Amino acid sequence: MIELLLLILVIVMVGLNSRTGKRLGALEKELEAIKADLSKRQTVAPPSSVTAISAEAAVDAIQDEPVSPIELAAREAHEEAPAVATQPAVVAEDVGTGQETVTPGPVPQPAAAQARTRENLESYLGARWPVWVGGVALAFGGIFLVRYSIEAGLLGPAARLTLAGIFGLLLLAAGEIVRRRAMPQISERYSHAMIPGALTAAGAVTLLAAIYAAYGIYEFIGPASAFVLLALVSFATIALSLLHGQALAGLGLLASLLTPGLVATEEPNATALFLFLGLTWLAVNAASRFRRWTVVPMLANIGVGLWAVAYVAGSDAFDPLQPVLALIVMIAGTGFFWPGSRYEAGASARTGWRGLLLRPPLKITLSIAIMTMLPALVMVLRHAEGAGMVLFGFVAITATLAALGASRIHAVWPAIIAAAGSILGITITALTWFDYVPQSVLPAPADGQPAQALTFTNEITVYLLLGAVFTLLGFVFLRRFRRPEPEFSIVWAFLMPAVPVALAFISFLNFGNLGRDWMHGLYGLGLGLALLGAAEWLFRQGGDATEGGTGPSIDWPANLLVAGSFGGFTLALHALTNGIVTTILVSVLGFAYLLAMRAKPWPALPWMMAAATLIVFGRIAWEPTLIGPNSLGTTPFLNALLPGYGIPTLLAIVSAWLLRESPDFRIRNLMQALASLAALMTIAVLVRHAMNGGVLDSRVPTLGEQSIYTLVTVGFSGILMTLDLRSPSPVFRFGSMIAGVIATINVLSLHIFALNPYFSGENTGRWPFFNLLLIGYLLPALAYGLVAWYARGRRPMPYVAMLAVAGAVLGFLWATLSVRRFWQGDNIADWKGFLQGETYTYSVVWLLIGVALLALGSKLDAKSLRLASAGLVLIAVVKVFLIDMSNLEGILRALSFIGLGAVLIGIGLFYQRILVNRSANPAPADSPADSQGTTS
Repeated sequence: MIELLLLILVIVMVGLNSRTGKRLGALEKELEAIKADLSKRQTVAPPSSVTAISAEAAVDAIQDEPVSPIELAAREAHEEAPAVATQPAVVAEDVGTGQETVTPGPVPQPAAAQARTRENLESYLGARWPVWVGGVALAFGGIFLVRYSIEAGLLGPAARLTLAGIFGLLLLAAGEIVRRRAMPQISERYSHAMIPGALTAAGAVTLLAAIYAAYGIYEFIGPASAFVLLALVSFATIALSLLHGQALAGLGLLASLLTPGLVATEEPNATALFLFLGLTWLAVNAASRFRRWTVVPMLANIGVGLWAVAYVAGSDAFDPLQPVLALIVMIAGTGFFWPGSRYEAGASARTGWRGLLLRPPLKITLSIAIMTMLPALVMVLRHAEGAGMVLFGFVAITATLAALGASRIHAVWPAIIAAAGSILGITITALTWFDYVPQSVLPAPADGQPAQALTFTNEITVYLLLGAVFTLLGFVFLRRFRRPEPEFSIVWAFLMPAVPVALAFISFLNFGNLGRDWMHGLYGLGLGLALLGAAEWLFRQGGDATEGGTGPSIDWPANLLVAGSFGGFTLALHALTNGIVTTILVSVLGFAYLLAMRAKPWPALPWMMAAATLIVFGRIAWEPTLIGPNSLGTTPFLNALLPGYGIPTLLAIVSAWLLRESPDFRIRNLMQALASLAALMTIAVLVRHAMNGGVLDSRVPTLGEQSIYTLVTVGFSGILMTLDLRSPSPVFRFGSMIAGVIATINVLSLHIFALNPYFSGENTGRWPFFNLLLIGYLLPALAYGLVAWYARGRRPMPYVAMLAVAGAVLGFLWATLSVRRFWQGDNIADWKGFLQGETYTYSVVWLLIGVALLALGSKLDAKSLRLASAGLVLIAVVKVFLIDMSNLEGILRALSFIGLGAVLIGIGLFYQRILVNRSANPAPADSPADSQGTTS
């Protein structure tokens, strides 16, 4: 057991040192290159006017300068080197003559540089790895010595442990002696492969193994004594790391984190555990602050966070106070102790969003954010089990983490993760309460009394307060860092309204009174007013452009607060009103923001009307009746749907009209699209209600209802086309064509097949002409024809042809189905078959329609109509030869062919006359007739 423990510790120690060694080795190569470059470029001047700077001094200046963490040292040395190495030649001016002279520096010797390179290459095999391998060998030597004494029976347990302890102390003493007597050149060159560090690490491992053996194997000491001794050795190792490097600090940290797990007790004490972990964290960060380390503090954050997760998740009944205090100490120490404010200058120098997210010390800030939020969320998972203070502990951790993000400009990740964690926390709270509610927390009813309702006052209070904390911290951050930190200011301007609004909405929907909730309503009202006042304050201060005028032209923080105020007021409306009133008031609220543009030229104001319209669409999708299906009246049009849909639609149309000359084409086009969609949806819903007996459901529409939708869509296409001609807009232009395409898709899928009375069996009505076929086919055909005629020359030719073909198909179906209705009666279903007179009539009607189209096309000089006539006549010919010949008998068969022949001859004579007239009077090349083309 003890050998395995020591092996693990030594391997981890070597691994940590190897990683650090590689990075410092790269740094040494950079510094050697700098020295060689400085030797080439350096010039010498008289002492009275020039101070010579040696390469070693320049390197020392780089090393002594407050730099970023050790893993960034190589990069920063590379960035600083040109500034020193490329200094201009030193010019000395002679006072007597006034002439300037340049004194070149000494030329470096290539042999020296080559020797130094060979020495660095050899050092990896001869001076670096043997040091740490030797340290490992010493540690195992101590282990094997104790083992040999056991196997040989030379010494008793007490003597063995005493000798092991003495051996560990001797190694520590040897490390200190060697350190004090080491040559400065060795310390500088082999800083991460120092023999004193290896001896110290071996001694620490030996002492830790001896103490654990005394406790876990021989039981010479109790848990308390073992815990204290292990902690003292760990802390001593961390302290000695100030002399021997970060790897030794990692070893001491690892020993400290393993100590609570190695020392078992029947009565674990959470207070002692987290007090010890807190002291360990402070010790590591104290050493890191002095030596500017970042890797070991990150590991300390991870270790303490995992201990907190293990305690919260593994304890049968946990007390949240101890882990909460330990995590808060970690967050506060990160903000005020290490790294604290020491990285402010370096962080602010990194501009742009990428620089914002990757600011040093990234390892520390990201690890502290994740490893404090993770145990806090685990606490929330156990909240439903009855721990009363868990939510308050979660809020305390989240608020402290958010405060870190608001107080330090390098702590962007704590701010973001705190915001995400707060929203995730309330979601987990709601899910755990409603998935698992123990009987102990349910209010017990009194004798003969009904059970009391379960309340969530604590949950509502803590989450609303947490949202208010984010708003307050946003104010603080914008007051301090708005101008020097434009990107981070945008982040906080988004978080300070988004987090409280999201928390309040989730709280209201899960824990609030959906009828009327004054607590959430007043909270939303106060939040909206506060954010609106903050937006006014920011706008008065001016935009966030830099002094040189190179900053962004839009004041994003101020505009985001305007949007946040709209979110707060929307929350208040949902909490204090319901149903159709909320829907109407949301659109009125958005329209009020739009009208406020007359007093305040804030860019975000018109966008709130678009947001209000989208919210209205969402409410309609959630509950199309707005007031509930049982409360909706059956009177067509004059019911609750008219104001519920009509008022928001009217306000959207007026808003689009007010924005018709807006310089922001994006909001102008968006409002035009939303207003058009709202108008179409309002008409469709009112028609749906009227055609279904006052019921709005998901049943399949009838042909009559679908025909009204088709007429509305086609008409809507024509209206948008008219609006586009008067006020050109891409929304009107493309919207008109999209509406036409949607209507045509409905025609192809519903009018021709799905809802066709021939296939569906739907009754067509008793009236000869004013029946279902009129509204289902003839009226849409006329509408398509009018829109196609109106679109000629105004829309692409394929689109116009699509409309014309759709209208022609509908007209053809009306005529054909009317013939069937004439012979079959009100029901024209396919199962009735065909009569001989009906079959003959189809041929006559199709030929008459073809002749009519031919005449009309000749009069209007419309080639498309003439082509449609030819196609219809072709269909009639095919029908006569394939169907009439086999189905008709007697006089009907003869009349069918005689009529067909007469019509075809007449059409031929008609075309011959047209062609002769055109040959005698040819049209000019640019005439309309020539442009339309002729039919041969």
